[in-house]
Amino acid sequence: MYGYHGVVLIVDLTARTARREPLDVDVLRQFIGGTGLASYLLYRHCPPGADPLGPDNPLVFACSPLVGSRLTTSSKFAVAAKSPLTGMIGDSISSSFLAVELKRTGCDALLIRGRSDEPTLLTIEDGRVEFLSAAELMGLTTLETERDVRNRLGRRFRVACIGPAGENMVRFASIANDGGRQAGRTGTGAVMGSKNLKAVAVRGRNPAAVFDRDGLDEIGRGLSAKSLGPATEKYRTTGTMANVAVFDRLGALPTRNFRQSTFESADDVSGEALYQGHFVKNAHCANCTIGCEKVLSVGAGAKKSTGRMEYESAFALGPLVGVSDRETVIRASHYCDEMGMDTISAGVTTAWAMECFERGILTLDETDGLELRFGNSNAILACLEYISNKNGKLGTLLAEGSRIASGIVGQKSEGWAMHVKGLEMPGYEPRSLKTMALALAVSTRGACHNRSSAYEADFSNRVNRLEADAERGKITADGEDFSAVLDSLIWCKFLRKAFDDFWGESASALNLVTGWDVTPRELKAAGERINNLKKLFNIREGWQREDDTLPDRVLSERLPDGAAAGVGLSTDELELMIAAYYEARGWNEDGTIPASKLAEMNLDRLWTTAS
Repeated sequence: MYGYHGVVLIVDLTARTARREPLDVDVLRQFIGGTGLASYLLYRHCPPGADPLGPDNPLVFACSPLVGSRLTTSSKFAVAAKSPLTGMIGDSISSSFLAVELKRTGCDALLIRGRSDEPTLLTIEDGRVEFLSAAELMGLTTLETERDVRNRLGRRFRVACIGPAGENMVRFASIANDGGRQAGRTGTGAVMGSKNLKAVAVRGRNPAAVFDRDGLDEIGRGLSAKSLGPATEKYRTTGTMANVAVFDRLGALPTRNFRQSTFESADDVSGEALYQGHFVKNAHCANCTIGCEKVLSVGAGAKKSTGRMEYESAFALGPLVGVSDRETVIRASHYCDEMGMDTISAGVTTAWAMECFERGILTLDETDGLELRFGNSNAILACLEYISNKNGKLGTLLAEGSRIASGIVGQKSEGWAMHVKGLEMPGYEPRSLKTMALALAVSTRGACHNRSSAYEADFSNRVNRLEADAERGKITADGEDFSAVLDSLIWCKFLRKAFDDFWGESASALNLVTGWDVTPRELKAAGERINNLKKLFNIREGWQREDDTLPDRVLSERLPDGAAAGVGLSTDELELMIAAYYEARGWNEDGTIPASKLAEMNLDRLWTTAS
């Protein structure tokens, strides 16, 4: 077999056992790797109705056929589990040397089930599994944990770990690797914490064979050259932080818990200001020619804070909470990375609490004395500390995420809890980006900007971003299928515009690695199949038609400011787009999948077996 090992390593923390289960070639060809393979394994191994924070919820790490190929941006892994935030499918992607090392251990995926009786460090070296004590690692930050594990085992080991937020099962805890990179969204770090698993360390000497190395190297040279061209210039210079100023100008920058779409102090926390005042270096993922991540630093001596920064962190910990102090934004982002928390969910949940406080719904007693007002820099830093450690009334409440927290508090606060299906909203104002609005509403992951890239249509001349129409249905479905393949091969999203023919070039790369004869049409069908499987998982776990929606604020309030002033999004407009999306997918009017579609996607047997 080329490109794969044809194996999933299944580890049971309760029984302290490990076994290798073969992966059929047909499964690999239909689900590829990355999020596709992770979704397939999760569907097969997660019992229906499993508690997301219970031992039966599997934690899946999945590589792809391109990992180890040396193609630019291909060293990524996906991690999936039933999400503690949504109760539905949760997945995240990270770029790192961990992906390369995991695949070199001789497996294409690692599936962890059960729960250890004691804090555990799981080590995998060339397929040999050991369960070591992690007692001395508990309470350490993600950076400290990785450092200590590698000092203990050797520098060749690569580490995925959780920080205090994961240990405390904060529902939006992340999994960190490679010096602070995060598999950030949907709470997989909380799942890891629920298993009493502090870290996973991997080392391998068994790379998967490549079918045609010379042909692959030729494709690789061309892609590397294009990755240094105009298609990626933004990412190589200021990085995604540049979106702060762009979105503010377009009236698409969510501010003060989505009450506004522009921030009067956007210049103070723009990517340009952050870059000019605090830039240290570009950070490259393994086998990456782009170097999109920007390492920023503030302070000096014992108060110095250095770490990565990108747009979503800048938005969520700046404009969304009304903070205009650059140092606070940087420190807050770095703190989340060290504690192992998703910056988006942390910021959005805190913004909800700030609005509750300003409305008098949360009192000083309930915020543990914090003046939790928009723009209060000290309060945002203190609040994040409360959350990560689950301290006090405030930390205990907000660690649940905005959906559960608003349900506990009530008093109509659910109306400004900015989530979809329980996953907090990213930094895209849906009322001024109508295609993005649809994508957020229907995404199987919840409020997600990365599983469809629907905003690209809004930022192009293809549609009027301020008006809703039925055309958005097919645009969003096609974007989801494109992203599913991108996230399963796995290519970096920032490379997507460097392709002259994405489907043709991707099929060629896959065939040169595996020796297969996959066509562009077959690759497209794989993207559609993966998205249908994710929807099947959600249906099995209780998805209802009313779950495909947006927060009440989005559907009832018009934007008061900026380039999109006066623009709103009605329920009727959203329903029009959702109906068109279901039609484009070939689904029933209620969003369920007909038997004929399951058969077309070769999912009918999987669904019947699971049912």
